[in-house]
Amino acid sequence: MTDTQPQVAAGKVLWHFTMSLDGFVAGPDHAMDWMTGFTVRDGLIDEYVTTTGAILGGRSGWDTINGARPYGGLWDGPIFVLTHHPEDATPAEGVTFLSCDVAEALEIAKKAAGEKNVEVFSPTVGRQLLERGLIDEIDLHVAPVLLGDGIRLFDNPGGVPVRLNRVGDDPVRALNVRYRPA
Repeated sequence: MTDTQPQVAAGKVLWHFTMSLDGFVAGPDHAMDWMTGFTVRDGLIDEYVTTTGAILGGRSGWDTINGARPYGGLWDGPIFVLTHHPEDATPAEGVTFLSCDVAEALEIAKKAAGEKNVEVFSPTVGRQLLERGLIDEIDLHVAPVLLGDGIRLFDNPGGVPVRLNRVGDDPVRALNVRYRPA
């Protein structure tokens, strides 16, 4: 299996996550301790550090990370956190708390990102943007772990399936993944 092409700064809106094989982007209570013990393609982190102009996230995730900067602190840029209650959010340098419509929040982040990409770091915000046709790409890194519980990437009970086209030569080809229990 070949990997995807390197990400480029092209003013795109990326819904970007590392995800467990069973579809979770965080454990229960937004736990992220499961994200250790596996490797990624050489240069992947640098790729996102250089192509990301702004990040748009949600309040639950923000409250869990306690102000930690993305990519182990290697990325420094504007972070926008969408929340219904900005008045009780813990402030941090470079972080703006927004209480507005999700599309308006995205426009604010896009303006701040300039020619670079906006990364969406929230399952809820990402779902809302996807429903409005405002996501350019879903960029996933599937980790070799089964969580069994937590926060799903796309949780939309009763909703209709969302068909996707894979980036590359064959847009409707299924992705094949094979693992053995460790």
